[in-house]
Amino acid sequence: MSHVITELCLRDGGCVAVCPVACIVPGKPQEKWPLYYIDPNTCIDCGACVPECPHGAIFPKTEVPDDYIAGGYEILSAPLGTARFDKEYEAFTYEGEPVKILAARKTEAGEHIDLTPAIQTNREFFESGPGYLSVD
Repeated sequence: MSHVITELCLRDGGCVAVCPVACIVPGKPQEKWPLYYIDPNTCIDCGACVPECPHGAIFPKTEVPDDYIAGGYEILSAPLGTARFDKEYEAFTYEGEPVKILAARKTEAGEHIDLTPAIQTNREFFESGPGYLSVD
């Protein structure tokens, strides 16, 4: 089992800093892959990333909720151009670097959200080839 980062991810980056095996990488290009992603072949399932995420976006793969109940304060991210999201989210990483999510929306209190599609998205990211390894 490994961990999965869901669409609650807003690219804070704290998870990357605490990962002892460097298995968490930012999506490239960000417009297509707006989240951070966990390489399931490298993840040692230590869970160090979970408490580090200020957005509660990281779950063990077998525990990604299919009925997450939103508090109404979360921001969901999605690939640019999806019909679901049409806003921008701007903030700063844990290191103070600017971050911009080009497709986002705020949840509504009590909204039920299926976060399990992140499992397939994470798999597709790592199957997309060596481009995911590019750096800024």
